Amino acid sequence: KDRIPFTKRAQAAAKGKLQLYASPWSPPGWMKTNGEMLHGGKLKPEYDQTWADYYVKYIKAYAAEGIPIWGLTVQNEALATQTWESCIFTADEERDFVKNFLGPTLKKAGLSDVKLMIWDHNRGLIYERVQPAYDDKEASDYIWGAAFHWYTGDHFDNVRIVHDAFPDKHLLYTEGGIGGTWTAALRLSKSVITDLNNWTEGWDVWNLILDQDNGPRHAGDVPGQQHRNTIVNANTTTGEITYNPPHYILGQFSRFIRPGAKRIVSTSTSDDFIATAALNSDGKIAVVVLNLQDRQTFLRVWLRGKFVKYQCPPNATITFILQPV
Repeated sequence: KDRIPFTKRAQAAAKGKLQLYASPWSPPGWMKTNGEMLHGGKLKPEYDQTWADYYVKYIKAYAAEGIPIWGLTVQNEALATQTWESCIFTADEERDFVKNFLGPTLKKAGLSDVKLMIWDHNRGLIYERVQPAYDDKEASDYIWGAAFHWYTGDHFDNVRIVHDAFPDKHLLYTEGGIGGTWTAALRLSKSVITDLNNWTEGWDVWNLILDQDNGPRHAGDVPGQQHRNTIVNANTTTGEITYNPPHYILGQFSRFIRPGAKRIVSTSTSDDFIATAALNSDGKIAVVVLNLQDRQTFLRVWLRGKFVKYQCPPNATITFILQPV
């Protein structure tokens, strides 16, 4: 009733260029060992095929509404027992579900082009989680890549290690719950820059917009998460929109590193700054720089023997657009 019209409005605003992926949080309770959609539990083996059929029906139902699904994760946060919808898969269980049920079912339904992603949880365990599936050729053939989050520490090197070990596989950052403060914005900038430099191909924020009560929260108040704003807050009573600091930081990337861009080499000679660079399809180079220091600092951005000098504010994220000559 609400989600499909909302998604279609987003599609229209994006002029049809909206790439969507789906991420299941739990099978129906009757398919699970704990008999409910909340509080973890596992998929009962006798329902492996039934659950795989659900993915196909979901994708086809949305396609019939004019909403194509580009990608799919097997399970959101596959090791998290939550007070809300959750379901546990070990690495071996996820591999076997993909190999024996989900992968073949998608293929049989003509949905092999849907980008199937495993793990969809934190960077810390990403290698240990993907290795069993990637080392199994039957399972690996169905898998486009790995999805990951940021909730248990940075662990940026683990993302690079996965790429180095399995360079034919893709990496997508699929969730980062974030507050609406400048501290949160700084963390966002650092994470996007570092993940892109470690072979990540996209970066998504959870949640893009909340209401005046920082909801809706169908699971009720969760300790530590009450009164937590996000990138944008919309007052459903007054119609007022509030753009919080992370909104502007995300724009430093999404406005200037365009779809189809290719990340190119960018190095820093100062511990005060980190940066990432991308070559856009129009031939221009976008360089996003983060000042890690709580002080104003000069920097130079060099390209082919020429440089731009800039006085960078404390903790600022700055984007340069360069035209190679």
